[in-house]
Amino acid sequence: MTGARLGPDEFRVIRPARPLRHAVLIDHDWHLDAYLDQDGAQRIGGLWMLASRSPRSLIHLPMRTNRPPAGETTGRRLDLVLMHHSLQFAPSRWKQVRGCLGPGRPQTVDLPQAGRTEAVPADHQARHHRENRDLFHQRLHAETLFMTGSAKVFRETAGLFLDVAGKGPGHVPLHPNAAHFCIELHSNDGFLGNAREIHIEYCDQWHRSGLEQRG
Repeated sequence: MTGARLGPDEFRVIRPARPLRHAVLIDHDWHLDAYLDQDGAQRIGGLWMLASRSPRSLIHLPMRTNRPPAGETTGRRLDLVLMHHSLQFAPSRWKQVRGCLGPGRPQTVDLPQAGRTEAVPADHQARHHRENRDLFHQRLHAETLFMTGSAKVFRETAGLFLDVAGKGPGHVPLHPNAAHFCIELHSNDGFLGNAREIHIEYCDQWHRSGLEQRG
Protein backbone atom coordinates (compact mmCIF):
# COMPACT_ATOMS: atom_id res chain seq x y z
CA MET A 1 0.00 0.00 0.00
CA THR A 2 1.23 3.47 -0.85
CA GLY A 3 -0.13 6.96 -1.14
CA ALA A 4 0.19 10.27 -2.94
CA ARG A 5 -0.60 13.83 -1.93
CA LEU A 6 -1.73 16.46 -4.42
CA GLY A 7 -2.16 19.76 -2.63
CA PRO A 8 -4.67 19.23 0.19
CA ASP A 9 -5.78 15.82 -1.16
CA GLU A 10 -4.23 12.53 -0.16
CA PHE A 11 -4.92 9.30 -2.03
CA ARG A 12 -4.38 5.76 -0.77
CA VAL A 13 -3.35 3.28 -3.45
CA ILE A 14 -3.20 -0.52 -3.10
CA ARG A 15 -1.04 -2.47 -5.55
CA PRO A 16 0.08 -6.12 -5.67
CA ALA A 17 3.47 -6.56 -3.99
CA ARG A 18 4.40 -9.13 -6.65
CA PRO A 19 3.93 -8.16 -10.33
CA LEU A 20 1.07 -9.66 -12.32
CA ARG A 21 3.38 -10.96 -15.05
CA HIS A 22 0.90 -13.06 -17.01
CA ALA A 23 -2.04 -10.68 -17.04
CA VAL A 24 -2.93 -8.38 -19.92
CA LEU A 25 -5.91 -6.08 -20.50
CA ILE A 26 -6.39 -5.09 -24.14
CA ASP A 27 -8.64 -2.39 -25.56
CA HIS A 28 -10.37 -3.56 -28.75
CA ASP A 29 -12.59 -0.46 -29.11
CA TRP A 30 -16.00 -2.14 -28.81
CA HIS A 31 -14.97 -4.49 -26.01
CA LEU A 32 -12.08 -5.33 -23.67
CA ASP A 33 -10.10 -8.56 -23.50
CA ALA A 34 -8.40 -9.78 -20.32
CA TYR A 35 -5.87 -12.59 -20.86
CA LEU A 36 -4.75 -14.29 -17.64
CA ASP A 37 -2.88 -17.30 -16.38
CA GLN A 38 -4.05 -19.07 -13.22
CA ASP A 39 -2.06 -16.88 -10.85
CA GLY A 40 -3.18 -13.67 -12.56
CA ALA A 41 -6.85 -14.66 -12.58
CA GLN A 42 -6.76 -15.75 -8.94
CA ARG A 43 -5.07 -12.60 -7.70
CA ILE A 44 -7.25 -10.26 -9.75
CA GLY A 45 -10.33 -12.04 -8.40
CA GLY A 46 -9.04 -11.46 -4.88
CA LEU A 47 -8.28 -7.80 -5.56
CA TRP A 48 -11.73 -7.42 -7.15
CA MET A 49 -13.17 -8.67 -3.86
CA LEU A 50 -10.86 -6.36 -1.92
CA ALA A 51 -12.32 -3.42 -3.87
CA SER A 52 -15.69 -4.21 -2.27
CA ARG A 53 -14.13 -3.83 1.20
CA SER A 54 -11.91 -0.79 0.55
CA PRO A 55 -14.16 2.13 -0.46
CA ARG A 56 -11.47 4.73 0.37
CA SER A 57 -8.70 3.18 -1.75
CA LEU A 58 -7.69 3.06 -5.39
CA ILE A 59 -6.68 -0.50 -6.29
CA HIS A 60 -4.07 -0.29 -9.04
CA LEU A 61 -3.16 -3.31 -11.18
CA PRO A 62 -0.14 -2.39 -13.35
CA MET A 63 -0.35 -4.49 -16.53
CA ARG A 64 0.19 -2.24 -19.52
CA THR A 65 3.88 -3.11 -19.98
CA ASN A 66 3.27 -6.88 -19.96
CA ARG A 67 3.69 -8.92 -23.10
CA PRO A 68 0.46 -10.36 -24.51
CA PRO A 69 -0.04 -14.13 -24.66
CA ALA A 70 1.36 -16.01 -27.64
CA GLY A 71 -0.61 -15.26 -30.78
CA GLU A 72 -2.20 -12.02 -29.53
CA THR A 73 -0.48 -8.97 -31.03
CA THR A 74 -3.14 -6.32 -31.65
CA GLY A 75 -4.81 -3.79 -29.41
CA ARG A 76 -3.82 -1.18 -26.86
CA ARG A 77 -2.64 -2.57 -23.51
CA LEU A 78 -4.00 -0.94 -20.35
CA ASP A 79 -3.49 -0.78 -16.61
CA LEU A 80 -6.55 -1.28 -14.40
CA VAL A 81 -7.82 0.71 -11.41
CA LEU A 82 -10.73 -0.53 -9.29
CA MET A 83 -12.56 1.95 -7.08
CA HIS A 84 -15.77 2.41 -5.13
CA HIS A 85 -18.12 5.00 -6.63
CA SER A 86 -18.28 6.96 -3.36
CA LEU A 87 -14.59 7.88 -3.70
CA GLN A 88 -15.48 10.22 -6.59
CA PHE A 89 -11.90 10.24 -7.86
CA ALA A 90 -11.38 12.09 -11.17
CA PRO A 91 -9.40 9.88 -13.61
CA SER A 92 -7.89 13.04 -15.08
CA ARG A 93 -5.77 13.24 -11.90
CA TRP A 94 -4.46 9.71 -12.19
CA LYS A 95 -1.28 10.36 -14.18
CA GLN A 96 -0.18 12.90 -11.57
CA VAL A 97 -1.06 10.55 -8.69
CA ARG A 98 0.74 7.63 -10.38
CA GLY A 99 3.85 9.74 -10.81
CA CYS A 100 3.95 10.53 -7.07
CA LEU A 101 3.66 6.95 -5.84
CA GLY A 102 6.54 5.56 -3.84
CA PRO A 103 7.44 1.93 -3.07
CA GLY A 104 4.84 1.82 -0.29
CA ARG A 105 4.80 -0.52 2.67
CA PRO A 106 3.91 -4.22 2.53
CA GLN A 107 0.63 -5.36 4.05
CA THR A 108 -0.83 -8.85 4.13
CA VAL A 109 -4.39 -9.35 2.97
CA ASP A 110 -6.25 -12.69 2.86
CA LEU A 111 -7.65 -13.11 -0.65
CA PRO A 112 -10.19 -15.76 -1.70
CA GLN A 113 -8.83 -18.83 -3.45
CA ALA A 114 -9.88 -20.26 -6.79
CA GLY A 115 -13.06 -22.26 -6.34
CA ARG A 116 -13.62 -20.76 -2.85
CA THR A 117 -15.08 -17.33 -3.59
CA GLU A 118 -16.98 -15.16 -1.16
CA ALA A 119 -18.83 -13.62 -4.07
CA VAL A 120 -22.55 -13.16 -3.41
CA PRO A 121 -24.82 -14.82 -6.03
CA ALA A 122 -26.50 -12.16 -8.10
CA ASP A 123 -30.28 -11.69 -8.08
CA HIS A 124 -30.56 -11.76 -11.86
CA GLN A 125 -34.16 -10.57 -11.95
CA ALA A 126 -33.40 -7.56 -9.74
CA ARG A 127 -30.35 -6.73 -11.85
CA HIS A 128 -32.56 -5.86 -14.80
CA HIS A 129 -34.86 -3.55 -12.86
CA ARG A 130 -34.73 0.09 -13.91
CA GLU A 131 -33.99 1.03 -10.29
CA ASN A 132 -30.79 -1.05 -10.18
CA ARG A 133 -27.87 1.27 -9.33
CA ASP A 134 -25.28 -1.44 -8.60
CA LEU A 135 -23.58 -1.11 -11.97
CA PHE A 136 -20.05 -0.74 -13.26
CA HIS A 137 -19.02 2.43 -15.04
CA GLN A 138 -15.78 2.83 -16.95
CA ARG A 139 -13.46 5.70 -17.80
CA LEU A 140 -10.25 5.54 -19.81
CA HIS A 141 -7.38 7.89 -19.00
CA ALA A 142 -3.55 7.77 -19.07
CA GLU A 143 -3.49 4.22 -20.48
CA THR A 144 -5.63 3.05 -17.57
CA LEU A 145 -9.13 1.61 -17.40
CA PHE A 146 -11.08 2.76 -14.34
CA MET A 147 -13.76 0.34 -13.14
CA THR A 148 -16.07 2.17 -10.73
CA GLY A 149 -18.87 0.42 -8.90
CA SER A 150 -20.55 -0.39 -5.61
CA ALA A 151 -19.36 -2.92 -3.04
CA LYS A 152 -22.19 -5.19 -4.14
CA VAL A 153 -21.29 -5.28 -7.82
CA PHE A 154 -17.62 -5.96 -7.04
CA ARG A 155 -18.63 -8.84 -4.71
CA GLU A 156 -21.00 -10.35 -7.23
CA THR A 157 -18.48 -10.38 -10.10
CA ALA A 158 -15.22 -11.38 -8.35
CA GLY A 159 -16.14 -15.02 -8.91
CA LEU A 160 -15.76 -14.64 -12.68
CA PHE A 161 -11.99 -14.35 -12.30
CA LEU A 162 -11.83 -17.08 -9.66
CA ASP A 163 -13.74 -19.40 -12.00
CA VAL A 164 -11.16 -18.76 -14.72
CA ALA A 165 -8.38 -19.57 -12.22
CA GLY A 166 -10.14 -22.71 -11.00
CA LYS A 167 -11.45 -24.14 -14.27
CA GLY A 168 -9.08 -22.83 -16.95
CA PRO A 169 -6.02 -25.04 -16.26
CA GLY A 170 -8.09 -28.24 -16.22
CA HIS A 171 -9.94 -27.33 -19.42
CA VAL A 172 -6.82 -27.08 -21.58
CA PRO A 173 -5.50 -30.70 -21.29
CA LEU A 174 -9.01 -32.13 -21.65
CA HIS A 175 -9.78 -30.17 -24.82
CA PRO A 176 -6.56 -30.17 -26.89
CA ASN A 177 -8.42 -29.24 -30.08
CA ALA A 178 -10.37 -26.42 -28.44
CA ALA A 179 -8.11 -25.27 -25.63
CA HIS A 180 -10.02 -22.11 -24.90
CA PHE A 181 -11.67 -21.33 -21.57
CA CYS A 182 -13.31 -17.96 -21.12
CA ILE A 183 -16.00 -16.08 -19.23
CA GLU A 184 -17.57 -12.74 -20.07
CA LEU A 185 -18.69 -9.77 -18.04
CA HIS A 186 -21.57 -9.34 -20.49
CA SER A 187 -24.02 -6.50 -21.05
CA ASN A 188 -26.97 -8.91 -20.75
CA ASP A 189 -25.97 -9.85 -17.19
CA GLY A 190 -27.15 -6.55 -15.70
CA PHE A 191 -23.78 -5.54 -14.23
CA LEU A 192 -22.74 -2.91 -16.77
CA GLY A 193 -23.91 0.67 -16.88
CA ASN A 194 -21.72 3.01 -18.91
CA ALA A 195 -19.21 0.25 -19.50
CA ARG A 196 -18.00 -2.11 -22.21
CA GLU A 197 -18.06 -5.88 -22.02
CA ILE A 198 -14.94 -7.69 -20.79
CA HIS A 199 -13.95 -11.06 -22.25
CA ILE A 200 -11.85 -12.93 -19.65
CA GLU A 201 -9.73 -15.74 -21.12
CA TYR A 202 -7.40 -18.27 -19.51
CA CYS A 203 -4.04 -18.55 -21.30
CA ASP A 204 -1.11 -20.87 -20.62
CA GLN A 205 1.16 -19.84 -23.52
CA TRP A 206 3.02 -16.56 -22.93
CA HIS A 207 5.96 -14.61 -24.27
CA ARG A 208 8.85 -14.58 -21.83
CA SER A 209 9.60 -10.93 -21.03
CA GLY A 210 7.84 -7.60 -20.54
CA LEU A 211 7.98 -4.48 -22.69
CA GLU A 212 9.96 -1.41 -21.82
CA GLN A 213 8.09 1.00 -19.54
CA ARG A 214 6.05 3.62 -21.35
CA GLY A 215 5.38 7.04 -19.83
